[in-house]
Amino acid sequence: MKETKMHSKSTRTLVSKVIIYLFIAIVMVLVMFPLVYTFFGSFKSNAELLTNAHKVLPEKFQTSNYANAWKSANFAQYTWNSLAMAVPIVIGTIFSLTTAAYVFERGHFPGKKLLFLIITSSMFISLGSLTLYPLFKIAKFFSINKSLWGVVIIRLLGINVTNLYVAKSYINSISTEIDDAAKIDGCSTFSIIVRIIFPLCKPSLFSVAIFAFMWNWDDFQNQLIYLTKVDLYTVALAMRTTIDATGADNWGAVMAMALCSVLPAIVMFFCLQKYFVDGVSTSGLKG
Repeated sequence: MKETKMHSKSTRTLVSKVIIYLFIAIVMVLVMFPLVYTFFGSFKSNAELLTNAHKVLPEKFQTSNYANAWKSANFAQYTWNSLAMAVPIVIGTIFSLTTAAYVFERGHFPGKKLLFLIITSSMFISLGSLTLYPLFKIAKFFSINKSLWGVVIIRLLGINVTNLYVAKSYINSISTEIDDAAKIDGCSTFSIIVRIIFPLCKPSLFSVAIFAFMWNWDDFQNQLIYLTKVDLYTVALAMRTTIDATGADNWGAVMAMALCSVLPAIVMFFCLQKYFVDGVSTSGLKG
């Protein structure tokens, strides 16, 4: 009787695992299909894409779409512009958000809880359209509304609440005794942040870096407002321009550009996924 119950329980466990894994597999296929279709579509001719759109695999692989996208569409310049914009934003975000998270977690000043409540409450308000015009007027006043640095400065002056939570939660797991020992040794607050908090928060910093890079790499709205010159266009704007101008004539090149535009984010995530998982799901030193 006991063996029968154990066998029945193990059978139910096996069935539940099969159902869960089957569900995960279906979701994975649905999520990955657009990327897989774009990958194979980038090797198709425009005629094949229009006549045999229902087929995933191309009849004949051709790499000319990548050459056309890279040279004819000036994709190299757009990629450089995106990197020149995203990298400073990522570096500045890491430093500013970690500093802000340390202040909110370790600092003692009047109104700290109220200020943090106001900042976190912005998560429930769509600030994108509300702050778009005021930010543009400020940027125009300081004459930074027509350059890549204008986008960088505007993004750095904002606070991403999600990243702030990630950094603050990780700092919370670090023992305050480390701070006290550093102060006894004569470290200032800035030295504690740079020499102690930053090294200990490495997984959290990588998580913030991934979030910041992905959110700014494909940020279409802000780039559309501030970047008015074609030679300053980023990948996000170039994709839209290319589709409007030549999409009907060369969908293969458009798919090649689309695939190349997501590769930096994919490569960055896979290279840093170990730190990303540690930063989001684990804690640092325990006091």
